[in-house]
Amino acid sequence: MSYLIKQAQITNEGRSFVSDLLIKNGRIEKIASQIEVKFKVKEINAEGLWLLPGAIDDQVHFREPGLTHKADIATESKAAIAGGTTSYMEMPNTEPPTLTQELLEQKYTMASQKSFANYSFYMGVSNDNLDEVLRTNPQKVCGLKVFMGSSTGNLLVDNEITLEKLFANAHMLIATHCEDEQTIRKNLSLYTQKYGNNLTAEFHPLIRNHESCYLSSSKAVALAKKYNTRLHVLHISTAKELQLFDNQTPIEKKKITSEICVHHLAFHSENYKTHGNLIKWNPAIKTKEDQAALWKGVLEGYLDVAATDHAPHTFEEKSLPYLEAPSGGPLIQHSLLFWLHQVQNQKITLEKVVQLTAHNPAILFRIEDRGFIREGYYADLVLIDPSKKYTVTKENLHYKCGWSPFEGFTFDAEIKTTFLNGEIAYDRGQFYGILGQRLSFRV
Repeated sequence: MSYLIKQAQITNEGRSFVSDLLIKNGRIEKIASQIEVKFKVKEINAEGLWLLPGAIDDQVHFREPGLTHKADIATESKAAIAGGTTSYMEMPNTEPPTLTQELLEQKYTMASQKSFANYSFYMGVSNDNLDEVLRTNPQKVCGLKVFMGSSTGNLLVDNEITLEKLFANAHMLIATHCEDEQTIRKNLSLYTQKYGNNLTAEFHPLIRNHESCYLSSSKAVALAKKYNTRLHVLHISTAKELQLFDNQTPIEKKKITSEICVHHLAFHSENYKTHGNLIKWNPAIKTKEDQAALWKGVLEGYLDVAATDHAPHTFEEKSLPYLEAPSGGPLIQHSLLFWLHQVQNQKITLEKVVQLTAHNPAILFRIEDRGFIREGYYADLVLIDPSKKYTVTKENLHYKCGWSPFEGFTFDAEIKTTFLNGEIAYDRGQFYGILGQRLSFRV
């Protein structure tokens, strides 16, 4: 099917303008003020609607294989396209963890059969799989994931020799979860001795504190500078960490970059009183002052890409006592809506949101032909209705876990239509069964 989108407000590469857009053979054929065609085409009246490049989420946990009672590739990728995210990069902490090339390719095979969004998967790093890691193909895999803090299974990399060798020899981007394990263990021991089983989620940012984040992030940055490695530090959560990053160098020239996640902007430590374990993430959501500093970092260019760290757990798991409840929660269906809500409330420009959610991830990861509204690029597009409001309810959730920290919240925009590789994949609550493609990367 070819599509002619008429008179949409297109936001792309720092400007917004009203234009027609023609989609043919899965790609953007033409962008012009008025387009007339002589072949069969489905015409879409987009007057009053915003047309954006689909969001690219560089950090999700879809729980397959091994943890599919919480989520799976099919359910969470449907939630993604319902939320205007057309491409995702998924993490290796599944069961078994993705620590061999064989296991990595098995995930790609699964996704080719059931992912409703475009996909890539990180290769996981452990203390003893460096040879496997260095075999990863940078044209077919988004990056290498290192947990420099606590994680599941044997994904924690705390061997100094392994870290040095990895940063010295990596031929592709390293993405890091940075929290210092020794600091966390020391804090946990201190608080459990003092409060025992009375610990609640309000202690989470005290146990996984500012120091644990900065010690680990600064260590990763020092290693990257030492070996001139491409480093991407995930989910920055503290004001202090912002000083590690540069807002002067264009992103295409940066070797060290950073990510901001929705929950670290949407919530702060006082919200633990009402949300409890539902906003228990690692790294922890921190103070109002950190939240304000992170917003400033977004607007001033210290934080390069926006993501979710979408990490579902069942409501029953999250309802356990604090020390037993797992960290993480579902966000991908509402991440773009969160950013659009901030646009409507004049906290950030639409042009900046598109840069953070689409352009910068595409540049940083060197994704081929995606992330921009350009002739010849894949038609991964989202039509937004800025005149409609959207209230999050249990009934309109697409997550397998069936809950959201945003339940009851009303966003000031609605995702109308999501195009995936030139086809309508989602339109106002209806899915069309379009499967995504494996992302490829320039070297």
